[in-house]
Amino acid sequence: MKVHEYQGKEILRKFNVPTPRGKVAFSVDEAVSAAQELGGNVWVVKAQIHAGGRGKGGGVKVARNIEEVRTLASQILGMTLITHQTGPEGKVVKRLLIEEGVNIARELYVGITLDRSSSRNVLMASTEGGVEIEKVAEQTPEKILKEFVDRAVGFQGFQARKLAFGLGLTGDAHKNCVKFLSALYKAYVSMDCSLAEINPLVITVEGKVLALDAKINFDDNALFRHPELAELRDLDEEDPLEVEASKSNLNYIKLDGNVGCMVNGAGLAMASMDIIKLAGGEPANFLDVGGGASATTVEAGFKIILSDPHVKAILINIFGGIVRCDRVATGVVQAAEKVHVDVPVVVRLAGTNAELAQEILKKSGMNFLVAGSLKEAAEKVTQAIAA
Repeated sequence: MKVHEYQGKEILRKFNVPTPRGKVAFSVDEAVSAAQELGGNVWVVKAQIHAGGRGKGGGVKVARNIEEVRTLASQILGMTLITHQTGPEGKVVKRLLIEEGVNIARELYVGITLDRSSSRNVLMASTEGGVEIEKVAEQTPEKILKEFVDRAVGFQGFQARKLAFGLGLTGDAHKNCVKFLSALYKAYVSMDCSLAEINPLVITVEGKVLALDAKINFDDNALFRHPELAELRDLDEEDPLEVEASKSNLNYIKLDGNVGCMVNGAGLAMASMDIIKLAGGEPANFLDVGGGASATTVEAGFKIILSDPHVKAILINIFGGIVRCDRVATGVVQAAEKVHVDVPVVVRLAGTNAELAQEILKKSGMNFLVAGSLKEAAEKVTQAIAA
């Protein structure tokens, strides 16, 4: 689950992570009122969307008087902001963050996430703040400092000091950075985050260390521990099909291809997508219907896949381990009877009672294309599109 920058900063402040003062605004008048309430003579008007690169896309501007706040808010609010993370369709800006200006001396980068290769949280820091960290990792990986955290002891003071020294900080800036990193890690762990990225982390002329930006993502599997986060979800920033899938407890991610995929198990789903690519097709989605794969979940899966106008054929690939294949086949037939399916459907069922399942599909009276292997299924679904 993702949240907006202003929401992430509100959470960070609860853990004593320093950020600039700011207020959210949903209209031009609210933006002006926010600037007046914050005071000062420099403000930053920031578009709030779930994507990076907002500054390059024209979604972050500096205002030096109240009239400029009004003008910039009018320009940014309602605009379709296109960045490298939104895709060419962009996202409509529906809210702004009005923030006080700060005297920036240096821009750095700090991020925390789970390193799956070592099964440990890792803190990353770099002197290349304000730059896409992916480019830094690709072009100058030596500029990314890393500290892995032992879960038994947590993030230690010496690790924070090591990172601060590695960033070339001294004096008050060094001390403040150590406090910042420790507070950020506490927030990351306490809130069950999957990502806490501060880019840029700024050192002010006065030696303060502030999170000028904040990208905070949460682990969906831990949201039951944080019911208060539910109200922070902005459905306008999510794909409508993904929102609909979540209502049926389906794991769905929309892609750009034309082969709809309905699979049980994330690993099998990824393998299915790979073999579709090898067969010359393009997956239109990732859809994991879960181990049960009941008639209800299959029906919901059909509806979601067919809502994508780019889908020209569907591949159903189910392994009957937790549930028998004949039950899945019966569920597929029942779901197809309820949902108008106007594209070819290739079904591959493997596992318990797979042969009986194939008979059920063949005798259903529906035009299912039954495959015995995953390779055969991928070839049939790509051929069906080409026919």
